[in-house]
Amino acid sequence: MNLKDKVCIITGAASGIGLGIAKRYVADGAKVVIADLKLDAAQKTADALTADGPGEAMAVEMDVTDEDMVNAGVAKVIDTWGQIDVLVSNAGVQIVHPIEDFPFDQWKKLLSIHLDGAFLTSKAVMPHMQKAGSGSIIFMGSVHSKEASALKSAYVTAKHGLLGLARVISKEGAKHGIRANVICPGFVKTPLVEKQIPEQARDLGISEEEVVNKVMLGETVDQEFTTIEDVAEVAHVFAAFPTNALTGQSLVVSHGWYMN
Repeated sequence: MNLKDKVCIITGAASGIGLGIAKRYVADGAKVVIADLKLDAAQKTADALTADGPGEAMAVEMDVTDEDMVNAGVAKVIDTWGQIDVLVSNAGVQIVHPIEDFPFDQWKKLLSIHLDGAFLTSKAVMPHMQKAGSGSIIFMGSVHSKEASALKSAYVTAKHGLLGLARVISKEGAKHGIRANVICPGFVKTPLVEKQIPEQARDLGISEEEVVNKVMLGETVDQEFTTIEDVAEVAHVFAAFPTNALTGQSLVVSHGWYMN
C-alpha cells in the first residue's frame, strides 16, 4: 500500500495533526493539498514539504464552513492535478464550558467547523472520486467520538456525529469504491490541547498537573500522550488501503484510554 502520485487534500494542515499527516503522505510520494484558513502559513508548509519530497504539495486557502470557498479550493486542485484520491477532514477547534454557560454562538461555531466542514468537503470531492471509481475519505474524530468528558458538550456531539456521517458515506460510496473511516485519537499534545490545560484547570478548580495526569491521561495504560506520528500512521493506512474491506470503521489511537 502506498500513496505515490495520489492527490490528497488535508484540511487544517498548516500545523498540528494535519501537518503530521501531510509529512507522512509526502514522504510516501503523494501530492498533498495544504488546505488552511491561513494561506501564507499553508504556502510556507507546502514549499517546505515539496523541498523535502519525494512527493509534492500545494496550498489552498479554505474556510471549511464556507461552501463557495470549499468548492473553489477543490476546483483549484482539479485544475492543477486533475484528480482527488484522498480527503482528510482534519480542521477543528476546541471550546470548553459547562452546558449551562455554553454560549450558543460558540456551540454553533464548533459544530459548523467539525460537522459542516466534513460534510461540505466530502460533498465537493465525492463527484471526482465517483468519476475515478475510487477514493478514501478520512474524518478526524476523537476518543470523544466514543466517550464523553465534562465541559465538552459541543465537541463530543460533533465527534459523535462524524461517525454517523462516515457510515452513510461508506454505504453511498461503496458502488464507486469510495471508503470512509474515522480516526479517534486520545490527547495529542498539540497547541489545541495545550490551550485546554489552563482552561480546564480553571473550570474544574484543579491544578494544571491534575488536568494532565488525571483528566487527560488518567485512563490511559501508560500515562502517555498520543503522538502526531501515531495518528499520521493510521491516516496512511486508511488512505492507502485499496478496497471496501476497510470502510465505515473507526480506529482509536489513545494508549488504551478507550478499548472496544
